[in-house]
Amino acid sequence: MLLNYNSQTKMAKGEKWGWKTAILHLAPFKLSGKNVCPSASKECAAACLNTAGRGQMGSVQKARIRKTKLFWKNRQEFMQQLDQEIGKLKARAKRKGFKFAVRLNGTSDLAWERFTWIQGQTLMQRHPDVQFYDYTKVLNRALAPLPRNYHLTFSDSGSNDQELAAAQKAGRNIAVVFRDKLPRTYQGKKVIDGDKHDLRFHDPEGVVIGLVAKGAGRKLVSSFIREAR
Repeated sequence: MLLNYNSQTKMAKGEKWGWKTAILHLAPFKLSGKNVCPSASKECAAACLNTAGRGQMGSVQKARIRKTKLFWKNRQEFMQQLDQEIGKLKARAKRKGFKFAVRLNGTSDLAWERFTWIQGQTLMQRHPDVQFYDYTKVLNRALAPLPRNYHLTFSDSGSNDQELAAAQKAGRNIAVVFRDKLPRTYQGKKVIDGDKHDLRFHDPEGVVIGLVAKGAGRKLVSSFIREAR
C-alpha cells in the first residue's frame, strides 16, 4: 500500500466531522536521493514530522524510501497504484457513511495538481468526489488557481517571512509550528489549534494554523520552531 488509511491519531480525529482520511508519506527532502521538498529550509528539514509517531521505526523509513524511489523510477506504475488505492478507499469510506479526503504530501511537497496520468487527467480530475488537501512551502503553488477539490495551506519554513506575508495578503491561511503551546494570536491573526484535526479545508479563512512541534522537532532550537508569546 502507498496510502495510510485513517491509521494516524490526527487523521482519525476527522471522523468526528464525518471524514475518513488517507495520507501518503514519502521520504522527505533528499533522504531518497531525490528532493521531494523543493522549498524546504534546513530548519524545517531537521524538524520534519517524518520522525513523529511510527516514523521513528526503521521499517517505516525504509518503506517511505521505497515508495519515493518508485515515484521517480516508474511514475506510471506509481500513479496507477495510487489511483487504484484512492478508488478502493473512497468506496470503503462511503460504505461506512463517511466522506473521503486524501493528503498526498504527508512528508513531501510535490505539485500533484500538475501530474497528469490517464487521458491527461490529474488525480483530482480522476476523483472529483474526493477532497484532496496539503500543506506547501512553495508560494506559487499556494497562490495559483487550484482544482476545486484541492486545498492548500501555506507553511512557515522558519526563513520565509516575506512569502508568509504574501500568502496572508492573498487571503491564504498559514501554518506555523510552535514549541510546546499555542499563542492566541500570531502576527495579528487568530491562531487556531491545527492538531484538533487535519481537515484544513474546514478551517475559517484568515487564520494561522498553530501546530505543536513533534518528533525530532521537539528538541531543536530553530527558527522553524516558534515560541508562543
